[in-house]
Amino acid sequence: MQKIKSLMARQGLKSPQESMADLSPVENLRIPSKEELRELREQPIDPQAEQEIIDSIEEVYFSNDSFDMVQHELEKLPPELNLQELEEYRDKLKRQQAAVSKKVADLILEKQPSYVKELERVTALQTNLQLAAVICTNARRQLSVAKEGFTGASLGLLANQRRRQLLTGLLKSLRTIKTLQRTDVRLSEMLEEEDYPGAIQLCLECQKAASTFKHYSCISELNSKLQDTLEQIEEQLDVALSKTCKHFDVVHYTKVQLAYSLLGKTQTAMDQLHMHFTQAIHNTVFQVVLGYVELCAGNADTKFQKMQYKDLCTHITLDSYIPCLTDLCKALWEVMLSYHRTMQWHEEQDKQEAASTPDGAAAAGPDEVLVDRSYVKKKLEHGLTRIWQDVQLKVKAYILGTDMSNFKYDDFIVVLDVISRLMQVGEEFCGSKSEVLQESIKRQSINYFKNYHRARLEELRMFLENETWELCPVKSNFNIAQLHEFKFMGQCRSPSVSPSRQTASSSSPAQEELSLFQQFVQEGNPFEMHIEHKEEETEDVLASNGYESDELEKSVYQDYDSDSDVPEELKQDYVDEQTGDVPLKSVSRETIRSKKKSDYNLNKTNAPILTNTTLNVIRLVGKYMQMMNILKPIAFDVIHCVSQLFDYYLYAVYTFFGRNDMYESSGLGLISSRLRTTLNRIQESLIDMEAAGESAGVHGPTEDRKEKVPSPHLSQLVVLTNSGTLYGLAQRVVATESLVFLAEQFESLQSHLDMMMPAAKKPFLQQFYSQTVSTASELRKPIYWIVAAKAIDYEQMLLMMAGVKWDIREIMSQHNVYVDVLLKEFEQFNKRLGDVSRHVRIPLPVSNVLWEHCIRLANRTLVEGYANVKKCSNEGRALMQLDFQQFLMKLEKLTDLRPIPDKEFVETYIKAYYLTENDMEQFIKNHREYSMKQLANLVNVCLGSHINKKARQKLLAAIDDIDRPKR
Repeated sequence: MQKIKSLMARQGLKSPQESMADLSPVENLRIPSKEELRELREQPIDPQAEQEIIDSIEEVYFSNDSFDMVQHELEKLPPELNLQELEEYRDKLKRQQAAVSKKVADLILEKQPSYVKELERVTALQTNLQLAAVICTNARRQLSVAKEGFTGASLGLLANQRRRQLLTGLLKSLRTIKTLQRTDVRLSEMLEEEDYPGAIQLCLECQKAASTFKHYSCISELNSKLQDTLEQIEEQLDVALSKTCKHFDVVHYTKVQLAYSLLGKTQTAMDQLHMHFTQAIHNTVFQVVLGYVELCAGNADTKFQKMQYKDLCTHITLDSYIPCLTDLCKALWEVMLSYHRTMQWHEEQDKQEAASTPDGAAAAGPDEVLVDRSYVKKKLEHGLTRIWQDVQLKVKAYILGTDMSNFKYDDFIVVLDVISRLMQVGEEFCGSKSEVLQESIKRQSINYFKNYHRARLEELRMFLENETWELCPVKSNFNIAQLHEFKFMGQCRSPSVSPSRQTASSSSPAQEELSLFQQFVQEGNPFEMHIEHKEEETEDVLASNGYESDELEKSVYQDYDSDSDVPEELKQDYVDEQTGDVPLKSVSRETIRSKKKSDYNLNKTNAPILTNTTLNVIRLVGKYMQMMNILKPIAFDVIHCVSQLFDYYLYAVYTFFGRNDMYESSGLGLISSRLRTTLNRIQESLIDMEAAGESAGVHGPTEDRKEKVPSPHLSQLVVLTNSGTLYGLAQRVVATESLVFLAEQFESLQSHLDMMMPAAKKPFLQQFYSQTVSTASELRKPIYWIVAAKAIDYEQMLLMMAGVKWDIREIMSQHNVYVDVLLKEFEQFNKRLGDVSRHVRIPLPVSNVLWEHCIRLANRTLVEGYANVKKCSNEGRALMQLDFQQFLMKLEKLTDLRPIPDKEFVETYIKAYYLTENDMEQFIKNHREYSMKQLANLVNVCLGSHINKKARQKLLAAIDDIDRPKR
C-alpha cells in the first residue's frame, strides 16, 4: 500500500484507472487489463486459499521500494536449469501475482468513493483562494492611496516627540552618573567624621543607582570603584570595632553596630569582635610586661620584643613584680569591663526592640533579624568564658614566671590579695571559680609557704633558745584581735573575699550590694582601691600605738576587773605593733599592780602571762591565717603549719622545764597517756633528733629531715637550780602559762579555722584540738612537780620520823617535832611563793597545782615514814593521828586549797593499824595505791603479835600477788 501511495503522489491526482496504467514495468511485472481484472473479480476463489497464496510470498517482496525482484529471482536460479522445474516455479509466481493483483484491485475499488469526494473539496478550496487573492490585491491598492494622502506627516511628528523624550531621559541619566562620580569625596569626609552608617548607606545607594545604569560602558568602572570604597569602609569599620575592646564608648559602638547591620554582617561583626578581644588581651599584657622588663633592664634591647610572653614574664625582677602585676590586672580589668558593657548594650537593645515592636509585628518580623539576635546573644555568652580563660592563662604565665619563695611576707600577701580580687572579678564576670588561677597561685603559695614556714620554725627555735622567759607585760584586756595581724578578722567578711574589697565595703555600706562592675562602670579601678587601702590600714596601725604616761599612771590604780573608765587610747595593747618591744612604762605599771595586790592567788582577769616569743608565735598564726583567708585551696597546708608552731612551742616548754626521769617512780601519774602520746608524736614528726649527732654520720632521708627542726636548748641565762628562786619558778610559770594562754587563743580561733578548713580535712583539725591544744594545761603537773619536789626537804622529814618512838604506852597530848619542822618548810615555801609573785603573777590554778604537789608529796612522805616504823603500839597509832591532825590544822591556814589532797591516803593508812586479819586481807585487795613495802609493814607491825606465822605468810603472799602485775 505504501508503494501505491507514493506512486500516486509522484503522478499527481488521477483516477484509479489512470494511476494503475502509469505504474512502471519494474515495479509491476505486468499490469492486468480491464478484462483480466474483471475476470479476476468474477473468478470465484476461496478467500482462505487466496490468503494462503499471499502468505506464501517471500518476505523480501514486502521490504522497500528499492528491491529489485528480477535480480532476486535470477540469483535464485540453480547452476543447472531444469525446464520443468522452471515452469512449475513460474506458475507458482503467476498464481502469487494473480492473488496480489486481485487483492489490490479490491482495495482500490473499496476506497474510490472517498477519493472522489476529497477531490471535490480540493477543487472548491482552490476556487476560494483565487477569490481571496483578488480581495488582498484591491486592499493594498487602497491602503497605498491612504498612506500617501494622510498618515505620513502625522507619524513623522510622533517619531520626533518620541526621540525628544529619549534624549531627556538620557540627560537625566548623565547627570545622575556625574553625581555618582563625585560621591567618593563625600564618602571620604564621612569616614573621617566616623559616620560609618551614613557612609555605608550612601555607598549602597550609589551601588543601587549604578546597577540601574549598568548598560552604559562608563558605569562598569564606577561599580568597581564603589566596591573598593565599600571594602575600605569595612576595613575602617573593623579598626573602629577593635577600639571598643579597651575603651567602650556607647555612641561609638552604636555607630559601628548600625553600620554592620546595614551591611547585613551582624554575625560577622560579632565574630570579629571576639577575635579583637582575644588580640587585645594578648597585646595588652605583652605591652605591660614588656614595659617593665625594658625599664628594669635599663636599655632598649629589641630582643625582649621578639620574646614569647611566657619567656618575657621570667625577666620580671622582684622589685617590679607587684607594680607590674597590679598594672597587668588594671589593663585586663579594662578589657573585661569593655566586654561587660558590650553585653549590657546588646541586652538594652534587645529590650528596646522588644518594647517598641508589638507582638503581632514581632511575629511577622523577618527571620534573619531573630536569627542574628539569637546568634549574638549566644556568642556573647560563650565569649564570657573564653575571654576569662584567656585572662587566666595570661596571669597564670605571669604568676608562674617568677619564683616567689624569697618574697617578703607582706609582698606575698599583696600578691595573693590582687589575685584574689582578680578571681572575684572572674566570678562576677562569668561565674567562674577560676580553677586555672587557683591552681597556679596554689602552687606558688605552697612553694612560698614551705620556705616561709621553714624559716619561721628556725626563727622560732632561735627565739626559744634565746628566750629568758621574762614576763612581757600587756594590758589586762589584751586580746589577739588588737594585733595588726588579726585585723582582718574584725572586718566580718567571708574568707573567700579579698581584704581590700572588705575594706572598701566596710567604709561605704551603700556599696555593699553593688558588684565590682557596677561600682567601677564609669571610672576607677578595683585594683587601685587595693593599694590605697593597704596604705591607709598601715597608717592606722602606726597611729594606734601612742599613749600618754600620765594617763597610764592613772589607769594602773583602776580596779583590775574593769576597764570601763580607762581612756580609749589606753585600751591598746602594751606591745609595740611594729617591733614587738615592750614599752618601759608597762613595767612600772605591773610593779605597782603587784604591790597593791601582793597575794599570788590573783583573779584571772589580770594581765595574761606571755613572753615575746609567745607574742611572736601569735603574730605568726595571724599571718598564716591571713594567708589562708585569702587563698582557701592551701588552707589545710597552712593549718598544718600552724599546728606545728604550737607543737614546737609545747615541746620546747616541756623539754626545758618538764622533762624528768623521776615521773614514773613517783607513781603520781603526772603525765597522762594523752599528753605522752602527743609528745611522742611531736618528737617523731617534727623534731630532728639526728641534728645533735650529725658528727656520727648517720642521717635519715634528706626530704624527711627537711620537714623537721632540731630540738631547742634552754638558754644558759635561765637558772633552774637556785632554791632561792624556787628553782626557776618565775620562768616556769611564764613558760607554762604562756603556753596555756597560747592554747586559749587557739581555742578562740577554732571556729574560724574550722570554717576555712576543707570538709575532708576537718578531722585533722578536731584531732589537733582534742589531742594537742587541750593538753597544754596538763603540762602544769610535771613542770610544777619538779619545784614541789625540791622546795621542801622530804628526806629530812623521813629521818626525823625515823627517830620518833612509836611503841609508847600512854596517850600523848603533844605532837612530834617533825610536824613543826614540816610546817615551817611549808611556811618558808609560802613566803618564797609570795616573793616570786611580786615579779610574776602566779595564777590561782598554778598555786593550786604547786600546793597540791607539795601537800601530796608531804602526805606520801608521812605514809612512807609511818611504813618505816618497826614497832608501834595503839598509843603510837593515836600519836600518828594527832601529828597528822596538827599538820592539817596548820596547813589549812596556809592554803585555801580544799579538800586537802591525799588526806584520805594518810588517814586510811593510819586506821589500817586497827584492822583484824580478815579485814586486812580485804584492805590489801582494795587499796592498791599503797606500795608493797607499806602494805607489808601493816601486816608485820600491826598484826604481828596477833596472828600466827602461817596467817602472816598468807597476807604477804596476797601483797606479792598484787604487786606482781606491776613489774
